[in-house]
Amino acid sequence: MARGLIIAPNNRAVRAIRDAFVRVAEPALLMPRLVTMGDDALGEQAGLVFDDGLDDPVPPAIDPLHRRLILARLIAEARPFGLDRIDAAMAVRLAGDLAQVLDQMIVERVKLEKLTDPVLSEDLAKHWQASSDLLRLVERDYPAELRRLGVIDLTDRRNRLLDCTAERWTRQPPTGFVIAAGISTVAPAIARLLRVIATLPQGRVVLSGLDLGLGEAEWAEISGSEERRGEESHPQYHLSLLLDRMGVSVTEVRDWPTRLDPAPEAKARAVRSAVVSRAMAPAAFTADWFEPRKKPPALDTVAVERFASAADEAQGIAVALRGALETPGRTAALITPDRALANRVCGHLKRWGIEADDSAGKPLSTTLAGGLLLALAEAAANRFAPAALLGLIKHPLVRAGEERRGWMDGARWLDAALRGPRPAPGLGAIAAHLATLPERDREAHGRASDWWRTVVPLLEPLDTASARDTLSPAVILAALRETALTLGGESVWSGQEGRAVADLLEAIEALAGEGPQHLPRDTLAQWLRTLLDTVSVRPARGGHHRLFVWGLLEARLQSADLVIMGGMNEGVWPQLPTPDPFLSPRMRRELGLPGLDFRVGLSAHDFALALGAKQVIITRAARDATAPTIESRFLLRLTALARPGAPDLPLATLARQIDRADGPAARSPRPAPCPPVEERPRRLSISDADRLVTDPYGFYASRMLGLSAWRPIDGPPDAAWRGTLIHGVLQGWGEGDDYAPGTLIPRLEAALNRPEIDPALRAFGLPRLREAMLYIEGEVTAMIADGRKPVFAEERGEVDLGDIILSGKPDRIDALPGGGLAIIDYKSGDSPKKKQTQAGFALQLGLLGVMARMGAFKGAEGDAQAFEYWRLNKNKGSFGRIEAMDTAKDDARALDEFCHEMLERAVGAYITGDEAFVARLHPEYARFGDYDHLMRLEEWYGPQG
Repeated sequence: MARGLIIAPNNRAVRAIRDAFVRVAEPALLMPRLVTMGDDALGEQAGLVFDDGLDDPVPPAIDPLHRRLILARLIAEARPFGLDRIDAAMAVRLAGDLAQVLDQMIVERVKLEKLTDPVLSEDLAKHWQASSDLLRLVERDYPAELRRLGVIDLTDRRNRLLDCTAERWTRQPPTGFVIAAGISTVAPAIARLLRVIATLPQGRVVLSGLDLGLGEAEWAEISGSEERRGEESHPQYHLSLLLDRMGVSVTEVRDWPTRLDPAPEAKARAVRSAVVSRAMAPAAFTADWFEPRKKPPALDTVAVERFASAADEAQGIAVALRGALETPGRTAALITPDRALANRVCGHLKRWGIEADDSAGKPLSTTLAGGLLLALAEAAANRFAPAALLGLIKHPLVRAGEERRGWMDGARWLDAALRGPRPAPGLGAIAAHLATLPERDREAHGRASDWWRTVVPLLEPLDTASARDTLSPAVILAALRETALTLGGESVWSGQEGRAVADLLEAIEALAGEGPQHLPRDTLAQWLRTLLDTVSVRPARGGHHRLFVWGLLEARLQSADLVIMGGMNEGVWPQLPTPDPFLSPRMRRELGLPGLDFRVGLSAHDFALALGAKQVIITRAARDATAPTIESRFLLRLTALARPGAPDLPLATLARQIDRADGPAARSPRPAPCPPVEERPRRLSISDADRLVTDPYGFYASRMLGLSAWRPIDGPPDAAWRGTLIHGVLQGWGEGDDYAPGTLIPRLEAALNRPEIDPALRAFGLPRLREAMLYIEGEVTAMIADGRKPVFAEERGEVDLGDIILSGKPDRIDALPGGGLAIIDYKSGDSPKKKQTQAGFALQLGLLGVMARMGAFKGAEGDAQAFEYWRLNKNKGSFGRIEAMDTAKDDARALDEFCHEMLERAVGAYITGDEAFVARLHPEYARFGDYDHLMRLEEWYGPQG
């Protein structure tokens, strides 16, 4: 046994074969050698067994990363597709696609010289001609790069090893048995070796899923001819091509001897095989699908479950897998090409403490160490903009351990201080931003400033390395590595994932000079992510020993008692063919490469093989996260010929009900907090008074609980930010220029030209604001000429009203020519409607009049005769001045008297009285919903109110 050799298609199959030997070992066993021969993408190295006994050593293979960087440099130098310059990120991305083209050509033994054939570029569209020109350049320069390094391509080396092995085994057969099992790769070198293995005295080639029941005419339709390409999307096409390249007829293949099944089981197996074979038939052989008055056969071991949504599908699959574990010894597996579905199912299984044995690897960019490098790259690329910076400093690996708690306190302080529009770029600009926060925020954010000063030295090396618009790959990689080590320590590179990231980063640094050197700073993260995605790490063996999650490749040569085939929708199973960016379909035909439908045929073969399990459940969702889905063509064909059953468990019903409450949710009472009278505030601002009468609960949350809505990080300038900017410009115009004509617009431009102002706001907002400011300047100039003069603006005053102290800051107060005052409020949005003012829910202007009459504003004492809103946004094509209601609907009193009375009522009820602060008391007048989540609105208000 130990002299034998078993060749399998992938590592997962090798593991399954090894486990099978272990199960039958009594008491111990020397196993045969188990090696792989590469997967369908032809990206794995041939097993070391093929290196043994070579007369002439085969040159070493170039490292895939090294090759990709060289191809990226050639692409960047060629500047294809009419581009003036290709940056490193785009070049590396295109190099990956170009490497696949080169691999396919080498595997199919197509000479690179054929890329220069004029036939390839005749009658092509312009972009395909540009692609053809690039391929010619690569054909000229790439072999020279390989000769310079003394290496060959990995696929070329594998071809040579397999050819040498075939020749050696022909001359001198191995002394032990050789079995090639489940190999479906159609590469000519592999086909040649399989032919040799089949002729060895102890050689066997075991083909997986070959349909020996097809007729001669159907095989001819699938295989094609010299004049017509075969049915590449058929599940038997690749096996037909493999047999053809082996020089073997399908009639020479024998059935694998199996154990004798009981008659009912054997009959059911035969019916299922016949149905699957007919369902996958080429279009020319589907005329006899429907026979009159003949009932479709039932597939008792195959069930189909359709779900309303992808979330329900994942939950239903998890229930089915959990149910399978109830039977001792029973195994279950989910097979799906949809990683999002697989991750969801694994997440649902964890609710029962089940960790599925998931065979899928994950790219290094999704690991913690890779994520830290990407967070550093994002921060550098965005010049430490708040969103990228906070994502970096909150990364789980940063200051992990005992320092983490104090570090996160500082991160939260900085988070609160950086809310709102983005500061100027660079580390120094953040400190300047913290120092220029409004007076009311400086004390609250002082701790953020102190903490930030300790963080800056840690990030300065990365800031220095990324200061230029175009970066040096070697320099920025060194800065990323050192900064990651500074922030996270040696633990960043620990564990399987950390070591893999460290090794890749070391390799990229060593080979940085081989790749393109033009790396714009804003593409740094894209460039690094592309390189990190070239390597995947697979989890160490673990998870539940009877529960598995497999991709299509891993599922080959695997078996389980229950197989669930998930995500059976078009675009998922089969996946849509990926367009080749370098070769058009006609170019692929001219070169003799497989068409884009070849992988559809492989998916169909995987579908047919999975249907051979003891029990099968096929699932699909009628809708994914964005749109309705289309049922897979494979499932449509199957259900057209047979009647699948239903699962033993009602999966769709259980998926909907598993998280549903036992009964209807009880409606919660309406929130109405009622704090003691002595705890209610006695100092109110004008805005507090407006909120008190319109939204008592909002007043309670704001003033008594001290809660305020946070602005988004890096969010667009909101109304409050725009209002602060406008008021600051107008205040400076009055204080510094005394409302002189021609001085307002320069102040506005200076305010918008500050480095922290978003260029988009400067480009699109400045023209509109300039127009509004010109209107204000013209109105004020005309009023001054008529004897009306601004006497007070943007200063806070306060008055004692007995029960409360009221404070406020008017936008502007004018002295009227005939005596009296005018109270002005600038509105960049909508002004209160007449109905709101009449109902007493717009108190701002009236209360400012009360304060002016009581002498709260120095130099602007007296009775208010006019109350005006100055609208700074156009309504019906123009700006305007709106007179606020100076009387209530049936009341001849002035607006200030009316508002004073309304305030006294509110104070008597909510401040000096014990009235509860009822939620949503006047929803039609409450402008903001900042506290809807706090009052748990949906639990008592409901969608219908």
